Amino acid sequence: MYKHVKVIEFVMFCVLTTFAFAQGENSLLTVFQAGNDGYHTYRIPSLIKTSSGAMIAFCEGRKESISDAGNVDLVFKRSEDNGDTWGHLQILWDDSQNTCGNPCPVIDRTTGDIIMLMTWNRGDDSEDGIIEGTSKDTRRVFITRSKDDGFTWTKPEEITTATKHPDWNWYATGPGIGIQMAGEKYKNRLIIPCDHSDKNNKEMYSHVIYSDNGGKTWEYGKPVGVDTDECQVVEIPDSKLLLNMRNYNSDYNCRAISISEDGGINWGSLSYNSALIEPRCQASLIKHQLKSHDYLVFSNPADKKKRIRMTIKISDDYGKTWKYQRLVYESPSAYSSLCSINEGEIGILFECGEKKPYEKIVFQKVNIQQIVGRKGK
Repeated sequence: MYKHVKVIEFVMFCVLTTFAFAQGENSLLTVFQAGNDGYHTYRIPSLIKTSSGAMIAFCEGRKESISDAGNVDLVFKRSEDNGDTWGHLQILWDDSQNTCGNPCPVIDRTTGDIIMLMTWNRGDDSEDGIIEGTSKDTRRVFITRSKDDGFTWTKPEEITTATKHPDWNWYATGPGIGIQMAGEKYKNRLIIPCDHSDKNNKEMYSHVIYSDNGGKTWEYGKPVGVDTDECQVVEIPDSKLLLNMRNYNSDYNCRAISISEDGGINWGSLSYNSALIEPRCQASLIKHQLKSHDYLVFSNPADKKKRIRMTIKISDDYGKTWKYQRLVYESPSAYSSLCSINEGEIGILFECGEKKPYEKIVFQKVNIQQIVGRKGK
C-alpha cells in the first residue's frame, strides 16, 4: 500500500512539475529578438486583439542602439492563432533618422477600426533637451488608423495642436493601450493615457486625451500629478476612470492612482497603492471579465529597486485590494502590455532577458481562471 501511495505521489509530482514548467519561463515565446530584422533593439511593447480575433504586437524598432532617441521605427507582428505563432515583422511608421514610437492603440467597437496614437521627435533631439526646451524641435503627436484589421494603415497625421498644451514640452502617448468607455454617461468615448513635462517647472505629469467621435477630433484633460508619467487607464463602475501611473515621489516605491468622475477631464488627488510596488517603470493594466465578474489585471517588474520579477496581479474589487498574483519571469524584465485573449486566458507581451531586460520582447499566455479559481457562473 505504501509503495502504491509513493507511486501516486511521484506521478502527481511529475504532473505538477510539468504544469509549472509549462507556466514558467520556458513557455515564453520570443516575438522580437534584439539584432534581428535590421534592428539593434526592440522596446516599448503594446498588445491588442482585433475585432476579427487576430492579435497584433507593436513595439519600437531601434535601428542603431538601445537609446530612446535616434533612428526609431514603429513596427509590428500579427498572430492569427491567439499568439501561438507570429508573422513576419512589418513597419508601421519609418520617418528616416527620426524617432517614431510610443505606440498606444485603441479599438473602436462601433466600427472595428484600430486607431493608433503615437509620438515623434527629431532623431538628434534627446528627452532631456526637449524637457529643458533646448532641443531643435519638440515632441509631436500623431494618429494613424487601420480599417482592415491592421493589414494597411493611413498616413500618420499630426494632431499635436489638439492634444498638447502650449506649456508642455516632453510628451508621450501610453505606452501600452487605450480604452473605449462603455458606461452610458460617456459611452464610446476613446481614452488614451499620456504624460508630459511642464516647460515652466520642468516637472512630469500624467494626463489623458479623449475623443467622442471615433478619433476624428481630440481634446486633452487636466494634468495629474506631479511626479507621475507613463500610465494606463481602466473604466470602473459609475462611468469613472482609474489612472494607474509610474511614480517618482521618493516617499513611495509603488504606483500612483487617481480617479476621474467626468470622463478624464478632471482628476482627484493622488493616492499610492503599496500593493503595487515598482522600481520606477512602465506597467500595464486592463479590465478582464470572467464569469460575468470584472477583474483588474496588472503587470510590472514587482521589485522596489530593480527591473526584475515580471509579475501579474489581479484585483476583484476594482483595485482596492490585489488578492491574486503570479510570477511570470524571475529575471530582468521591464515594460509590458496585457490583453484579454478569451474569457479564461490573458496574454502578456513584455521586455526581458537573461542579463538585461531589453534582450527581447516575449509573449506568454496566462490562465486567469486558474489563478483566481473561478468556477461556475
